[in-house]
Amino acid sequence: MSALAIIGGSGFTKLETLEIVRREVVHTPYGEPSAPLTHGIFNGHDVVFLPRHGTAHTIPPHKVNYRANIWALKHIGVDSIIGVAAVGGIGEDMAPGVIAVPDQIIDYTYGRDHTYFENDLSHVTHIDFTQPYTETLRQTLIKAAHTAKVKIVPHGVYGATQGPRLESAMEINRLEKDGCSLVGMTGMPEAALARELELDYACCAVVANWAAGRGDGPITMDEIEKHIGQGMAQVVSLIATFVGIASV
Repeated sequence: MSALAIIGGSGFTKLETLEIVRREVVHTPYGEPSAPLTHGIFNGHDVVFLPRHGTAHTIPPHKVNYRANIWALKHIGVDSIIGVAAVGGIGEDMAPGVIAVPDQIIDYTYGRDHTYFENDLSHVTHIDFTQPYTETLRQTLIKAAHTAKVKIVPHGVYGATQGPRLESAMEINRLEKDGCSLVGMTGMPEAALARELELDYACCAVVANWAAGRGDGPITMDEIEKHIGQGMAQVVSLIATFVGIASV
């Protein structure tokens, strides 16, 4: 069984050059994951790939079964997860096309099943979420970027919004005042659920567009798709190097 999983976001519904070994359907106490888990060989190493929004990208952010996804990965023996996500850029250094490895997150989502610790408990459980991403995993991603000569921003505060609509300009102003430099819709509860199940987790964020009010004119899907395509190609190179370093 593989120890590393990659969860793909928008524009990353499959891992190019992955040598597929098998696909596994996992049934969980929390319902069905977004897709069957794809076991394969990537750059000579075992990985598991799971498209967060489904194989055809049909599951919106607020409808992703995050609990089933993370539980399924834990169940098959995964202990580390890289969550790839397309985001909007708020900070001046978060221009479209940039790849960021955030170190903090603020959760603005609501109504999502965000914990495993709620029913039939023998005691109340609180996780430490001071540092929401596993620092050793983050540092390995950063090292891999340097090795692969992929330019990244090695920090960032991810503001997780509900979606599926994009934000208003004033909402982005509020997020910026709160300290957010990135905005996305899938960062939570994914990161917290991984922490609850004691899985190492880090985020690799591709800036697909300037957030509302930060660019010139309205946000268009053409713009988003252009930058996602460019950024995800860089992510593939980064992850290929990462799996080699992480497996040493």
